[in-house]
Amino acid sequence: MCGIIGFCGYLDAKEELVKGLAELEYRGYDSAGIACFTEQGIEVVKSVGKVEGLRNRIPAKMETGCGIGHTRWATHGGVSEINAHPHTCGSVTMIHNGIIENYHALAEELKETGRTPVSQTDTEIAAMLLDSLYQGDALAALRGAVEKLEGAYAFCILFADQKDVIYCIRKGSPLVCCSSEEGSVVASDMVALLRYSKEYFVLPEFQVAKVTKSGISVTELDGTEVSPSMLSIQWDMSAAQKNGFKHYMLKEIHEQPEAIRRTLTPRMKKGRYLLPDFAEDGIPDTVFLQADRIVIAACGTAMHAGMLGRILMERLLRIPVSVEVASEFRYADPILDEKSLVILVSQSGETADTLAALRLAKEKGAKTLAVVNVKGSSIARESDYVLYTHAGPEIAVASTKAYTAQLAALYLLVFRFAYVAGKISAEEVSGYMKELDGVGELIEKVLERKEQVKELSKRLTPVQDLFFIGRGLDYALACEGSIKLKEITYIHSEAYAAGELKHGTLSLVTGGTPVIALATQPEVFGKMISNVKEVRARGAMVILITKEEKKDGLESGIFEEHLVIPFCRDIVAPFAAAVYLQLLAYYTSSYRGLDVDQPRNLAKSVTVE
Repeated sequence: MCGIIGFCGYLDAKEELVKGLAELEYRGYDSAGIACFTEQGIEVVKSVGKVEGLRNRIPAKMETGCGIGHTRWATHGGVSEINAHPHTCGSVTMIHNGIIENYHALAEELKETGRTPVSQTDTEIAAMLLDSLYQGDALAALRGAVEKLEGAYAFCILFADQKDVIYCIRKGSPLVCCSSEEGSVVASDMVALLRYSKEYFVLPEFQVAKVTKSGISVTELDGTEVSPSMLSIQWDMSAAQKNGFKHYMLKEIHEQPEAIRRTLTPRMKKGRYLLPDFAEDGIPDTVFLQADRIVIAACGTAMHAGMLGRILMERLLRIPVSVEVASEFRYADPILDEKSLVILVSQSGETADTLAALRLAKEKGAKTLAVVNVKGSSIARESDYVLYTHAGPEIAVASTKAYTAQLAALYLLVFRFAYVAGKISAEEVSGYMKELDGVGELIEKVLERKEQVKELSKRLTPVQDLFFIGRGLDYALACEGSIKLKEITYIHSEAYAAGELKHGTLSLVTGGTPVIALATQPEVFGKMISNVKEVRARGAMVILITKEEKKDGLESGIFEEHLVIPFCRDIVAPFAAAVYLQLLAYYTSSYRGLDVDQPRNLAKSVTVE
C-alpha cells in the first residue's frame, strides 16, 4: 500500500525522489521520508503528513545523486515521525512496502544481540535483522534475511559502505524498474517511472536488483545473473495528471467512455455478426467449455463488479457462479477442481488477498483467469489467462474507470462464454455486443447531466446516515454506490436488497433519512416502486434512479429527486447508473470540504492482508 521509490543517476536525487513520492502519494499519505547518500554519509529526512510537508524540510544544500523515498500508509505503529520510513539500524537504511508477520518473534531474537527498536514498526525489525547479518556481502545478508522473514515485502536498501548503490528485493509487494539517460529508478508503481522511460520490468520475487547510475543488474540470491522481461507502458505522462480537472477522481469519471472503448475494441470481431473475441488475449474457448462452475474472487469495488458479473453469468450460462470475498475465500477451504474456473478481478493486479486466492485456486487444480489493469502485475503473471482492462492509470483512491472497465471485461466474458456454449445465438450475442459497444456514448450522455447531480449533492452534505436499495443487478450496483459514497464523504452508508427492508432495515429509516433507490430493471420495477413507497411512508428522502421510459408513469410524491438514465437496453443500464452514483459521491465529498482523492485511512492498491 505504501509508495516507495529509489533513484540513482545524474540528476538531483532529492528532487527526483520528492517528485516520485508526489506521484505515488495515493498509495499512502500518513508520513513521508527520504534517505540519500551525501558526502557526510547517509542523510535521512522524515515528516508526518503529506509529501509537500517533507519537501519543505529537506535542506536545499543536500547534494546527492542516489537515494530512496517512502510515503506511508500506517500498519504497524501509529502515525508519527519516529515510525515514518526510512528506518536505519547500524549500516542498513531501508524502506518497505508490506507487512512482516513474524516481526515480534524476530524482535525478541534480536533483543538478545543488544538491538532494541526505537519505533513500533515491523520495518525497523527487518532493518535490524539485515544489519545483524551484514558483513559486507549484500547478497549473503539478503539470503539470510529471506530465510527468516515471513509476510510480504518490497525493500529498497542502502548499505552505508556501498555508496550510490540501492539493493532491492521483494516478496508479494510490487516493484518495477527502469533505466534511462538520467539514471536508474525503482518504484512500487509504474506511474513514477513515466518521466524516465516507457520501458520497464517487474522485479521477480526473491531476485535482487542492484541499482546504480549506470544501470540495474538483476541476480538470483546466489548471484546468478538474470535477464528480466521488459514491458512497455502504453500511456503517457498526461494520463497520470489532472489535466485541468480539480481532482483526479473527476477526471477519471470523465475518462470512462474512452477507458471502456479501449477495453472493448480489441475484443470485437466484426463480420456478419459482432462477436466477442479473445484470440489476441490468448484465451481459448476451451476455458469456457470445460468449466462447470465459476468462482469470482475479488475485494471491494472489484468484488462489486463481480457481483454484477455473477448475475449475468447465471442468467445466460445456467451454471453455478459464486462471488467470494478474496480475504475469506482462502480460509474457507473452497471446493474446487479441474472443471472450476476462478476469475480474479483486481485493478492493480497486486491485491494481496486476491493474489492469495489465485494461488489457492491453482493449488486445487482450478483454471484461473485474471481481469486486471496492470501488465506484468503478480496476478497477471501467475494466472493461466489474463484479460487486461486498458483503463490507464487510476490515481484517485476511489475507483471509477477501473470499475466500469472491469464490468465491460466481465460482460465480454459472459457473452463469449454463452455464445461458444451454445446458450445464445450469434444474432443474440451480436445484439448484446452492439449495446455494449454503445456504453461509451451512453456514459457521455450521463456526464452531460452532471449539473443536476451537483445540485442534488448539496442536499446530502449535512447528512450522517444514508441507504441504497435495489434488486438484482441494481442491488449489486447499490453495493458499489454505497462504498463509493462512504469512502470519500465519511457518511455512514449501507446497501440493502430492497426486499429485505422489512427484515430489520426499516427500523433505521426515519424522517429525512436519504434513501437512494435504483430501479433500472423492468422485471422487478413494480416491486422496487413498492419498496420506495415503504420508505417514503416512513419519511425518507428518496432519490430515485430509473430509465428514461419510466419517468412519465411514476406516481407523484414518491420521490424528492429523480435521476434518469438515457434510453438503453436494460442489460447495460448499470454502466449509466454507476456514473450517476460516482458523481453523487464526488460532489458530496467536495461540498463537505474533504480530500476527494485521498480519503482518510485509505490508500490505493491494497498490497497487505
